[in-house]
Amino acid sequence: MSKNEATPKIALVTGASRGLGYSVAKALAAQGSQIVAVARTVGGLEELDDAICSAGGLKPVLVPLDITDGDGVDRLGAALFERFGKVDLWVHCAAQGAPLSPAAHVKPKDLQKLWAVNTAATQRLIASIDPLLRQSQNGQALICVDEKAGGQYWGAYGATKAAAAAIAESYAAETPGVQVHLYAPPAMPTAVRARTHPGEDRSALTPTDVVAQEIVALLS
Repeated sequence: MSKNEATPKIALVTGASRGLGYSVAKALAAQGSQIVAVARTVGGLEELDDAICSAGGLKPVLVPLDITDGDGVDRLGAALFERFGKVDLWVHCAAQGAPLSPAAHVKPKDLQKLWAVNTAATQRLIASIDPLLRQSQNGQALICVDEKAGGQYWGAYGATKAAAAAIAESYAAETPGVQVHLYAPPAMPTAVRARTHPGEDRSALTPTDVVAQEIVALLS
């Protein structure tokens, strides 16, 4: 057994059932990491499990969880500590998109959902996972950001993502023992993007598998 097989990195991926999170989980598993995959969609998590295992990776730990469930996020951190004692890598890809809207016409329920997923959940996850990253010899967090703030019709989404980035930047400044990366992915052919860019030539976008390899290289 190789050293990597004997002591795999514990890699937590939030938003792992589809899109970039799915690709990142597969890419990290291919490097020998033990994946802990968090997402709401059970079917997507099961597909990820099949993909990782069929490629010879370690069987992932699947966590069906809505990250807006704050108590559930707290329990996740406690369960990971009990099982692994640490987290070496955390890649946060989960995000909520909403219909584009002029700022004056944003629906309150859309803004509340965006805030709950993009901002409040990011902070709650940091609080839950930070102690685990500190237990690693080289704990790293990569939080995906999106610089849409101030863009036409992106008011609600852009504001919540900008707030999440501000929280992540503060966390990075406050936590020298953990490497915190703020990563802005390029445009990718995801289902979320398709809802806001209908009719777009998706062949011109960067595949999620390519972006995932960039993230793995950054974390290496």
